Amino acid sequence: MPDNTMEKTVKAKSGKKEFIGTVKSNKMEKTIVVSIEILTLHPLYKKYIKRSKKVKAHDEKNDAKIGDRVRVIECRPVSKEKCWKLVEIIERAK
Repeated sequence: MPDNTMEKTVKAKSGKKEFIGTVKSNKMEKTIVVSIEILTLHPLYKKYIKRSKKVKAHDEKNDAKIGDRVRVIECRPVSKEKCWKLVEIIERAK
């Protein structure tokens, strides 16, 4: 059974991908690096494998801090590597 802390791909009403992840860096101007962890089932061994990827997301107000749990949604490319946008901050870091 997958752990509740791991999130699966969620389709927003607009059909865009939406993920929940943890902020790993906020050193850039209006940009955050979000680490997304996904549990996938191995096709042969039927064990859950933790996959992670890092994406850069646009944070217009610069209010996300390192360690925050955030929701990001895909959007049009803002820069060369940024094609995600911060929707909301779910939980603040301690």
